[in-house]
Amino acid sequence: MHRGFRAALLISAVFYWANPIAESFAEDWPQWRGPQNNGVSAETGLPAKWSPTENVKWRLDLPGPAPSTPVVWGDRIFLTSADGDNLVLICASSDGKLLWKKVVGTGNSDIRQGESNAAAPSPVTDGQHVWAFFGTGELACFDFAGNEVWKFDVQTRYKKFNIYWGISTSPLLDGDRLYLLLLHTNTQSVVALNKNTGEEIWYHQRKTDAYSESLHSYASPIMYRSNGQEFLIIHGADYITGHSLKDGSEIWRSGGLQSSVMYNPLYRFVATPVAAPGLIVAPSAKGGPVLGINPYGASGNITKNKTHLRWQVDNITPDVPSPLIHDGLVYLCRENGQIICVDAKTGEQIYQERGYGKRHRASPVYADDKVYVIAMDGTVTVVKAGRHFEILAQNLMNEQTAASLAIANGTIYMRTYKALYAISN
Repeated sequence: MHRGFRAALLISAVFYWANPIAESFAEDWPQWRGPQNNGVSAETGLPAKWSPTENVKWRLDLPGPAPSTPVVWGDRIFLTSADGDNLVLICASSDGKLLWKKVVGTGNSDIRQGESNAAAPSPVTDGQHVWAFFGTGELACFDFAGNEVWKFDVQTRYKKFNIYWGISTSPLLDGDRLYLLLLHTNTQSVVALNKNTGEEIWYHQRKTDAYSESLHSYASPIMYRSNGQEFLIIHGADYITGHSLKDGSEIWRSGGLQSSVMYNPLYRFVATPVAAPGLIVAPSAKGGPVLGINPYGASGNITKNKTHLRWQVDNITPDVPSPLIHDGLVYLCRENGQIICVDAKTGEQIYQERGYGKRHRASPVYADDKVYVIAMDGTVTVVKAGRHFEILAQNLMNEQTAASLAIANGTIYMRTYKALYAISN
C-alpha cells in the first residue's frame, strides 16, 4: 500500500467506537498511544507469551534509561533517551540496527530515584519528520535522515518550568500542527505550533482556581472528533477542558475531579484521558473518581451536568496509567496492578481484579483480543479482552521499565531502561 494513501486512511480513521473496519487501517505507531491516540492496535497474530529468550526477534542496547514510549513508522523506530548528561533522539531500523543518535540537549536529571528523567516525553512522527521534546525544554524537529530542521527552548519562549516531578507531557501531532500542554506553577498555557517551522500559531492562557501541586499536570493533550465536533482536550489543574482548534479558546470545562469535601492541594493529574465518539474518560488522581463525559453540544462549565456526565465511578482512578477503551469497555490499570473493567456506556463495574502486585507506570495497550499491562519491574501481564477476567500470561523481562508498549507491523516493541526489544511469534 502506498504510504501516502495509508496515511490518509489513518487520518480518516482517527477515532472509532468498536469499529473493526476502522481498526484494520492501523499499521504504524506514530505517537505514544498509537495511531488513534487511544492505546489500541489493529495488529493480530501477536504473542501472549515471551521472555528474554522466547519470541524475541532482537534486542538493541540503549545508551541510558527513559520512561518514554518508542514510535514506529514503516521500518523506522524512534526513541528519546538519556545518555549520561545528554538527552538524545535515537533512530533504529525494524531489524534492530542503530541508524543514528542525535544529542538534542544536555542537563539530564533523575526523578523519583531513577523512576523517570528528562527524557520522559515520547516523540511523535508523521512519516517524514520526527519531533522530540525533553524536560529541559528543548523541542526539536528532525528528518528521517537525522538532519535537524528546527529547534527551540520551550522554557525560554513560554516561561521556566516549575513542576515537582519534571515535564513528562508528550506533544500531540495533528495535521500540520504540534500541540503542547504546559500546566505548572509558572504558567497554565496551551500552545499550537506549526510543525514545519516551530512557529507559534496560537497561545491560550488557561484559567484555573487550583493551587500548589494541583497546578501541575503530567498528562498529554488529545484530540476529539465525532459527530461534527472537533476540539483539543486538555487535562490538569482540577479540570478537563475542550479547546477550539482555531484559536485555543475554551469551549467547555468540567470539574468534579477534586474532592467536594476538602480540597487537596497535592492533586496533580498524571494519567491522560482517552476518547471515543460520544465519550471522554477522564481519570483524576490519588484514588479519586473517573468521569465518563459525553461532550456532544457541550459549552461552558458542564460540571455535574446530567446531559454531559454519563457516569462517575468513585475511588478507582489509575494514578499514572491512562485508561483504555475498546469494544464498549473501559480498562483501568491502577498503580498497584489492579485491573478494572467498566461498561463504557453506563460506568457499571464489570470486574476488579489483581493482575500483578507491583508498581505500574505504563499505560495498557489493546491488540489481538488482548490487553497488555506493564509493571515497572518488567513484568507484562496479558489479559484476555472482554467482560470475563482471564490472565493469559505473565512475562518476566527482569528489566525496569515505565514505557508503554508500541505495536506495529506484527511486532510488539518493549522499551526497558536498558534495551529495546522486538517481540513477535
